[in-house]
Amino acid sequence: TRERAIVAGTETAAEVFRRVDPKLHVMIEEPDGSALMGGETIIEIRGSARSIVTAERVALNFLQRLTGIATMTRHFVDGVGKSHAKILDTRKTTPGLRALEKAAVVAGGGANHRHGLYDMVLVKDNHLMAGSGFTAVAAAIQRVRADRPDVRVEIEADRLEQVRALLDMEGLDVILLDNMNHAEMREAVALGKKKGVKFEASGGVTLKNIRQIAATGVDYVSVGALTHSAPAIDLSLELTHVAG
Repeated sequence: TRERAIVAGTETAAEVFRRVDPKLHVMIEEPDGSALMGGETIIEIRGSARSIVTAERVALNFLQRLTGIATMTRHFVDGVGKSHAKILDTRKTTPGLRALEKAAVVAGGGANHRHGLYDMVLVKDNHLMAGSGFTAVAAAIQRVRADRPDVRVEIEADRLEQVRALLDMEGLDVILLDNMNHAEMREAVALGKKKGVKFEASGGVTLKNIRQIAATGVDYVSVGALTHSAPAIDLSLELTHVAG
């Protein structure tokens, strides 16, 4: 490594080398979640130099991308301070790489939101428009609860009036506070204390304001940037010995 980071993607990178040449001896020295200070060896590979350099770029692409996600996630996790808020990812992932990118978020200390449309119901503004508002959505939620009682249900609100209406809705687990200011978030959390509903903050979350958002009392803070804007970490592969 050439910089400080939280490593992720080691098993994926190792598998690239194994797929290129099953005879390569691949040893992971720094497993996912390890804190790197710069200069560490993450993976050691022994075997054919030709095979190693053939696999190099693809393996590094995975490792740099996923380590970047884990590193950014750790910055946000550290940013919430002593609050109980959990940092969540979103579905704003690279096509084909969602499982790997979400695993990198976990390696960085974050938690996964839903993986797809199958494991959680999230009702947003477009759904409310298409479904003729809260009344129709409330009926749909009851049908979901009857068929899939294990599935969590979350609904987006961008105004306190909507929060008040949602708190009277049966079967709701989480209210997503979309682009609300800090004062509105605090009031929403206060309104929901007796209802047992959890709150997620979303929209406009940065490292500069994450501590203030977490301090409002929300249970979760979702950050799309973890998977759509994390910069790759500077990693390299160095050949240290080539046999005669």
